[in-house]
Amino acid sequence: MRIGYARVSTARQGQSLGTQREALIDAGCDPNHLYSDTISGTKWSRPGLNDALDYMRPGDTLVVTRLDRLGRNLYETVTTIADLAEREINIQVLDPALDTSRPADKVVMHVMTSLAEWERELLVERTREGVAHARAQGRVAGPKPKLTNKQAQQARQLINNGESVTSVARSFGVSRQTLYRALKRETTA
Repeated sequence: MRIGYARVSTARQGQSLGTQREALIDAGCDPNHLYSDTISGTKWSRPGLNDALDYMRPGDTLVVTRLDRLGRNLYETVTTIADLAEREINIQVLDPALDTSRPADKVVMHVMTSLAEWERELLVERTREGVAHARAQGRVAGPKPKLTNKQAQQARQLINNGESVTSVARSFGVSRQTLYRALKRETTA
């Protein structure tokens, strides 16, 4: 059975969703088994895609208009394709024309899988290098402190003069825990 899946990023792209559905029906998908999502590509939770995948059985074909409808990046797209291949479900992409039921297209998908894994490894390595470089320059990951060292010194003076930690924290517009961290940082600096 040929199952269709369409996705658009926003509700304003409703026309595009209709266009995708027409293309899927023209490609031979059962109109009663068209699934869709109106959700950003940055979100991986896609109920329509999950429903389509739950319905599918070995030998079925998932049809999409473009490859980017399956994932927000190459890695996730290829991961979805690999998961479907394990379940013996084919993928047909209308643009570019790919169909994993054809041996030549299956090779293309394997090459894409290898490239996606390589891309992921490169991304992880670049991230590690970037963090190491930032640390070597004395930069620390995470949000900037809410209180400067000067403010922490002022807070310490107020507390030493009898003000409560709660009232000092309120006067600086921070929580008690944030004030304690700033005081600790100020003494170690």
